[in-house]
Amino acid sequence: MKFRAYLTLLSLSIIALLAWRIDICHGASAETLSVSAQVVGGQFNYVVKSGDSLTGIGARFSVSTSVLAGANGLPLSARLQVGQELRVENRHIAPSLAGDGIVINIPQRTLFFFKEGQLRHAYPVALGKPDWPTPTGQFTIAVKEENPVWDVPQSIQEEMRREGKVVKTCVPPGPDNPLGNHWLGLSLGGYGIHGTIAPSSIYHFQTHGCIRLHPDDIAELFGEISRGTPAILVYRRLLVAQVAGRIFLEVHRDIYQKQPAITQEFDQLVRAENLEAKIDWPLASDIIRQQDGIARDITKQNGTVPANESRSSPYNPTTPRP
Repeated sequence: MKFRAYLTLLSLSIIALLAWRIDICHGASAETLSVSAQVVGGQFNYVVKSGDSLTGIGARFSVSTSVLAGANGLPLSARLQVGQELRVENRHIAPSLAGDGIVINIPQRTLFFFKEGQLRHAYPVALGKPDWPTPTGQFTIAVKEENPVWDVPQSIQEEMRREGKVVKTCVPPGPDNPLGNHWLGLSLGGYGIHGTIAPSSIYHFQTHGCIRLHPDDIAELFGEISRGTPAILVYRRLLVAQVAGRIFLEVHRDIYQKQPAITQEFDQLVRAENLEAKIDWPLASDIIRQQDGIARDITKQNGTVPANESRSSPYNPTTPRP
């Protein structure tokens, strides 16, 4: 995390707050949860390369290590072999909202970037650990900086001291800088979106509150973001989508203990949208129980095809990342 004394773009923040109409439920808010119309990702085979691990592959493709291991019948401690083929499923539901900008759903560990009314990118991210959580709220991108200097905040210096590490006050640009090569500072002082020198940490809760992207992803996003771009951080464990007549459900763990009960929320949502008759309720209940973070097709079947096995995808998956 970078705690530099940035000037908050107050006027832009006010404009962003007025412009955004968010149909998202986070924490104890009373905002309305709505059904999305977009699912990204898909199913594909990945051939293991030298240096790959389950953790690293999961980090790059937005899949938890345990889900990736389970889908391939492997133990978590499995050592992969070069040329080995893995089945990867990384479907995710894009939160429904109005307006362009960045939305980061904390339980989903994903950053979505909307531009000109279209979803342009969906990136896996690392977020704050449970004892140092990433905050929720509406902000703007206040700072764009390449090759940033990390001014180590006092709180992290104290953590270094407690852990017996060398206490650093400032880290210059270079291979040892945990911010990587790009910094997008939020108007909420001290927090930002940045790169990393530890790519395998992506899709985990390991930061001091900041949002960490793979170096390739932050470089791509950096080129498309301007100062004043609206951004919002939300906490939404449960997402539902309806695409081409199919119903998808995605559920994540309650990492910050902010949404303990979601079954009633799911029931209310599907009934409000008149989807009850289209849903395989036992399958939906199982997905809510598992909380594996993958968007699953819960459409009631009239035939004999098992759910989430041989169905064709009714959406256009994004190209898997290398």
